[in-house]
Amino acid sequence: MTVGATHTRILLRHILPNVFGPILVLATLDVGWAILNASALSFLGLGVQPPTPEWGLMLNEGRAYLRTAPWVVTAPGVAIAATVLAVNLLADAWRDATDPLRKK
Repeated sequence: MTVGATHTRILLRHILPNVFGPILVLATLDVGWAILNASALSFLGLGVQPPTPEWGLMLNEGRAYLRTAPWVVTAPGVAIAATVLAVNLLADAWRDATDPLRKK
């Protein structure tokens, strides 16, 4: 208010650009945690029921075939890891693109 700027202008010009990146990164990291938590709950039998395909349920059902056919559990495990990694890399790239200190 010292130089005549309104509260809205101060908020939009100075505060939001500085908090947008960290909020975005935290939100996308929470997506990764949500994927891991849903898979873990489904693996434990607390998620969706068997006719619905889910990665944690696929891991749980593939445990019986681990010695004879390890690819049965490898595919859902790699899919979980790749998806969480992709979401985290997207969050990092998005943070770098929206970081106001890097726009010089």
